[in-house]
Amino acid sequence: MEGLSDFINERMEEWKVPGLAVAIVHDSDIIFCEGFGFRDVEKGLKVTSKTLFAIGSCTKAFTTMAMGILAERGKLNWDKPVRHYLPTFKLYDSYASEHMTLRDLVTHRSGLPGHFSMWYNSPFTRKEIVERLQYLEPNHELRSVYQYQNLMYMTAGYLVGQIAESSWEEFVQQEIFNPLSMVDSNFSVVKSQETDDFSLPYREKDDVVKAIPFRNIDTIGPAGSINSNVTDMAKWLLLHQNQGNYEDKQIINPDLLTEMYTPQIVMPSSLGYPEIWHSSYGLGWNLTAYRGHNHVQHGGGIDGFFALTTLMPQDKIGVVVLTNLQGTELRSIITYHICDRLLGLDEVPWNERIKSKLEEAKQAAEQGKQNTKPQPKTGTQPSHPLEDYTGDFEHPGYGIVSIALKDQQLTATYNSIVAELKHYHYDSFELLSEGSDNFQLLSFFNDPKGTIQRLSIPLEPKVRDIVFERIPDQSILTTSFMDKFVGDYDISGQSMTILIKDNKLFMSLASQQEIELVRYQGTEFYFKDLPGYSINFTMDNGGVVTQAVITQPKGVFTAKKKVST
Repeated sequence: MEGLSDFINERMEEWKVPGLAVAIVHDSDIIFCEGFGFRDVEKGLKVTSKTLFAIGSCTKAFTTMAMGILAERGKLNWDKPVRHYLPTFKLYDSYASEHMTLRDLVTHRSGLPGHFSMWYNSPFTRKEIVERLQYLEPNHELRSVYQYQNLMYMTAGYLVGQIAESSWEEFVQQEIFNPLSMVDSNFSVVKSQETDDFSLPYREKDDVVKAIPFRNIDTIGPAGSINSNVTDMAKWLLLHQNQGNYEDKQIINPDLLTEMYTPQIVMPSSLGYPEIWHSSYGLGWNLTAYRGHNHVQHGGGIDGFFALTTLMPQDKIGVVVLTNLQGTELRSIITYHICDRLLGLDEVPWNERIKSKLEEAKQAAEQGKQNTKPQPKTGTQPSHPLEDYTGDFEHPGYGIVSIALKDQQLTATYNSIVAELKHYHYDSFELLSEGSDNFQLLSFFNDPKGTIQRLSIPLEPKVRDIVFERIPDQSILTTSFMDKFVGDYDISGQSMTILIKDNKLFMSLASQQEIELVRYQGTEFYFKDLPGYSINFTMDNGGVVTQAVITQPKGVFTAKKKVST
């Protein structure tokens, strides 16, 4: 390891990485475990081997190991349908709902694209997200292609908790963290900030590196919420290197570890470098060959942090690199450099190669952004006053988007993230939010009556735009407001009754079942679950209801309110 620290320090300065930590295990020994740079630049606090970083999706291997431990105990079978363990599990596609197995959950072959925005910063619980999966559109059939999918990993962790009659966090703590004495590791950035040695998250923008807020991803936890340090992660590496044994404790069967390192689905990609072979995905690990040697690794990234865990089982090499700079490829440069050293091979100029590749990608992205951004139609304006666009709009899977107006500026709030709406053309607005450079249009649509009734956003580019329907404003539905409509009405000689029940308004006609009335606007209501049916109450100058006009597909009918005697 002679000169390794100098190499790391030089590269950190070159890549503007504030802080970083590295652990290396070789032949069942920890041969390197050090921190570099700063965990808090402003305060001058240095990274140590105990500094906590978010490890992001390096968490996934902990989730599959938890499943492996349960499999060893006969509590689960990788190839049984998820519904065997979660009977209410349901996806958009009925075949996938019935045939999705536990192995499918953790190998990114569900048929669903990422649907990243659905879970990112979501207020939903793990259980609620599982229940909403049925409303997320797939773009491929089950097991047909590899598509990275955090929601399925979250479901796998939720399932671990259900089978163990606890939670994913409790099971991983008791069955993995505790036996490995990973005493500092935790499952939430909230917990990290309660300790004495944690790193702040950083992001580079316009060539300036700044601290950014922590991102809480507790809900998606099994896919990426673990925080750890290189002291603890070195023990994790040793567990793998020693065939599931740590300090004479057999934590998991070696055969199950081998299965985790066995290809389950091809990861389609071109051969970017001659030293790295085609990749596939195992159970929580990316699998490839590096310079002819078996190479098992997984990266992890969440706001302000980027990590990489690497195993070379046949060569008894393990490396973990934790950084506090979002998106930095220094994690790969350092890892490959260490592997070259330990394999006794000539050093590959990874620093220069990756820098050149990233520069090419950056230029291509800039060019692509210019080419793909549609040109707005000139001379257009919104078709409604801005206040008509305000309100709450809901998608059964994604949840609620709230549109507000202040000082003639529309904003959209989704999962507590606020974006300004800049008029683009007609009823489409560009979404502008802090930390996002992606071009996105939010478009509004009228119902047949000319009222803004829905909006769409391309939150998942691999499927159709996500459509959110307006939620009727029910705040006005006080008892005093609804009382005005209550009573008996005459409609073509038949009796119709409007009544209040459980603080909701209902209509009863002859011997038919009561129909709930959902407020549309003003004194107009829709018939719940009956498209095309509505009722609008008419008042005299004194605010007394005199009649109701019912609209349905076969015509329009007037019901006169009977005067009480």
